[in-house]
Amino acid sequence: MIRHIITRQSNSIVGNVTQSEIRPACQRKKFKLESLACSLSKKSFRVVLFDARSPSEALPEGVEFIQGDVRDFTQVVNALRGADCVFHIASYGMSGREQLNRKLIEEVNLQGTENVIQACVDLQVPRLVYTSTFNVVFGGQVIKNGDETLPYLPLHLHPDHYSRTKSLAETRVLKANGSHLAGEGGVLRTCALRPAGIYGPGEERHLPRIVGYIERGLFKFVYGDPESLVEFVHVDNLVSAHELAAEALTDKRQHRAAGQAYFISDGRPINNFEFFRPLVEGLGYSFPKLRLPVSLIYFFAFLTEIVHSVIGRVYNFQPLLTRAEVYKTGVTHYFSMEKARAELGYNPKKYDLGEVVEWFRSRGHGKKQVTSPIKKLILDAVLFLIFVALVLSFLPVVGQ
Repeated sequence: MIRHIITRQSNSIVGNVTQSEIRPACQRKKFKLESLACSLSKKSFRVVLFDARSPSEALPEGVEFIQGDVRDFTQVVNALRGADCVFHIASYGMSGREQLNRKLIEEVNLQGTENVIQACVDLQVPRLVYTSTFNVVFGGQVIKNGDETLPYLPLHLHPDHYSRTKSLAETRVLKANGSHLAGEGGVLRTCALRPAGIYGPGEERHLPRIVGYIERGLFKFVYGDPESLVEFVHVDNLVSAHELAAEALTDKRQHRAAGQAYFISDGRPINNFEFFRPLVEGLGYSFPKLRLPVSLIYFFAFLTEIVHSVIGRVYNFQPLLTRAEVYKTGVTHYFSMEKARAELGYNPKKYDLGEVVEWFRSRGHGKKQVTSPIKKLILDAVLFLIFVALVLSFLPVVGQ
């Protein structure tokens, strides 16, 4: 039997995999961790989920849960013991106000990754699959059909600390490829997957936040060039990519993926807002007609982050958007899947948002309710701040 381990830590996931057993752990889901665990368990792998919080759903037979924190080396060692492969999905600070918590971002993304690598070496775990991000090469510049030959974005150009630390962590994981395992344990083989924005029924990070904005009446405008293109990846395609990557690190596949990074998406670039149109209209809401420039929304996000830095410790409010989110949703960036197809055998299936719409409907979401006075006040305040940002953007710079 092979043992796989997946670790997650509230907005972070780490996993280890062997052919006889699987263990997962996470802090908060980037994608539905249980989807990977269930898929592996169906193939007779033993799976262990290592997470800071209990699974949201009952786990199938053959999947074990261990509660813990990826920042604690001892807990990581206990979770990964006996694994043949580790899926390190753990991360923190991907979106929203979490992007502004630099301390926790570093603890999870950097120290957590070091803990996983060291545990793999000490416990003689031969395979490590790291879940990275498009952001290691993207920071607001236009990228069309980019590939893995693109250099890492210089750290000082990243608009957010999450992307910066993910870049450092990916570099560390790939550098660890070829490391000698403890004793006579052989060699560690590592690779990294760089997924696009994740969607699918039960995705817990982005979609609920988007639906929440829609239902509160905050989705009143779109922004950026209507021809701008971004990418998404369905959770099932991402699960498939992880399984293929783990297999491509084995002797049987001649360690084909060892030391390599791969962009992973559905392979269908689309305008960010047009992608979500079926969700908006499928829940009975009107799609916004107002379109604003990216520069204006970026400036508004910048002001919001400044306000959060001042009052965040007293009132940790959720920013409507961060600067990094503006770039990720409003600036063209999409990548070639050719390397993943050729070396992993990755062949993404076609999905749409129909199943996502039905998932939200089944949980009571749908046609817009009458906005309460308080919600209307908040919306008016947000629109006023955007107006102020627009006015300030046209004012002359002092001293010029």
